[in-house]
Amino acid sequence: MIRNPILPGFNPDPSICRVGDEYFVATSTFEWYPGVQIHRSKDLVNWDLACRPLNRPAQLDMRGNPDSGGIWAPCLSYADDRFWLVYTDVKRLDGNFKDAHNYIVTAPSIDGPWSDPIYVCSHGFDPSLFHDDDGRKWFLVLQWNHVSNSVGGHPRHPAFDGILLQEWTETEGLVGEQKNVFSGSMHGLTEGPHLYKRGGWYYLTVAEGGTGYDHAVTMARSRSIGGPYDLHPNTHLITAKDAPDAALQRAGHGQIVETPDGQVYHTHLCSRPLPGRFSPLGRETAIQKCEWRDDDWLYLASGGLVPDVDVPGLADVRPRSPHKVERVFFGNELPEEFQWLRTPFPERLFSLTGSALRLFGRESIGSWYEQALVARRQEHLAYRAETSLTAFEPTTYQQAAGLTTYYNRHKFHLIAVSWNAQLGRCLTILSCAGDWPEGQLSFPAEPIAIGSDPIELAVEVAGARQQFFWRQKSTSNGRWSPFGPELDASVISDEGGRGEHASFTGAFIGMFAFDLTGQGKTADFTRFSYAPEGT
Repeated sequence: MIRNPILPGFNPDPSICRVGDEYFVATSTFEWYPGVQIHRSKDLVNWDLACRPLNRPAQLDMRGNPDSGGIWAPCLSYADDRFWLVYTDVKRLDGNFKDAHNYIVTAPSIDGPWSDPIYVCSHGFDPSLFHDDDGRKWFLVLQWNHVSNSVGGHPRHPAFDGILLQEWTETEGLVGEQKNVFSGSMHGLTEGPHLYKRGGWYYLTVAEGGTGYDHAVTMARSRSIGGPYDLHPNTHLITAKDAPDAALQRAGHGQIVETPDGQVYHTHLCSRPLPGRFSPLGRETAIQKCEWRDDDWLYLASGGLVPDVDVPGLADVRPRSPHKVERVFFGNELPEEFQWLRTPFPERLFSLTGSALRLFGRESIGSWYEQALVARRQEHLAYRAETSLTAFEPTTYQQAAGLTTYYNRHKFHLIAVSWNAQLGRCLTILSCAGDWPEGQLSFPAEPIAIGSDPIELAVEVAGARQQFFWRQKSTSNGRWSPFGPELDASVISDEGGRGEHASFTGAFIGMFAFDLTGQGKTADFTRFSYAPEGT
């Protein structure tokens, strides 16, 4: 069986393609760098990170992008002996505009080299590239309507102004007639288009209902690529919007893939919320077994619309068991699970010294420009993370380094080594529990003096509860001690603060340093571990 989600923790908007006997899934990374995660598998059960292809300034620079901006809904395909990756870089969220720029990169292998980007358009977001069997290529994208109060748009959600279709060539870009081919169902918020051709039909799947608890995969078809497109008899192919007790919620936005022997699957994003509907794991990737029926429409093989946790697979393969990941920073490459924020110049934020991960204190926690934060996804609802901070000597309260659970600039908790005029080198907690102005910085614990020795920091998260710990050989005899009160981990989630309509990523855990004096005070971390509950 396939156990969902197949890509746990912040892996939304899954675009899937098959090349030979290998499957590849590309997911959104938003403001986290490098851009786009691509995983690979041969059995649809166990997946490994293949690459993050947008990894240099010519391809992606997100400095100044807002929280939950950046890379939205990539589309991965394979044609003409190349991989094709289409992606959006969203520069603005608030207000009428999105400033969503769409690009294409290609590579002869999933491992690269990936080309410099070709700019396509800025009509809206969620672009897709369809390779027709006659060799022509078609570009699809949501048209965003910034004047929706006066013209056009969907009757329920006017800013969502339908799916545009236009031919695209490598030499000339967009050519020929541009058509608005699908305005969606009455469910509205139509986005995330993908085309699939079978038996003379063009099948269009889109995401609808927003990326919250009304999310859905909607399907339509046409004999002509330019439409008109008729809705599926059930309107939706996959949704949990009417199943509040389903294990996988917020199901929507995915793509069809066919196996070599003709079996059909459909990816989709989902979430596994805590009670109260808080999703610290963000939107994850799942996959469902489907079947074509006599009416030439696709349906879930299990019947109904609600996605399953356990799905029939291709072979007798067991999912890997959760395990502890221990990283010691003795090499010169950052372990693959870690990312940083926005900038294509990581050498300004950190280096691998051969014995430590050295962070250079830059701007404040939550900066949109240069923030020294190196972190990994939270993939389980209960876990423990630890790190060793072996060298950091602050001389002012404007310098700090430590361990953080982080969602965005307004949703984080952190335990930090800093400086206090009365105590000297000290341990403190900073917390922000919601979006501005509701969420403001707080200090849930009185600072304590810790001396100059190396220090180990830890956090335990169990559902909505979070507790920081510390130990220092010179003062604790090697024993871990809790520090500060139990904190609310549910705020480090999609729905925390302003909620699901403004937050699209997921919880991270990692190491940070900031230095508001501009001196770039360094902090050396020698290890980091992440252990799911029970490992």
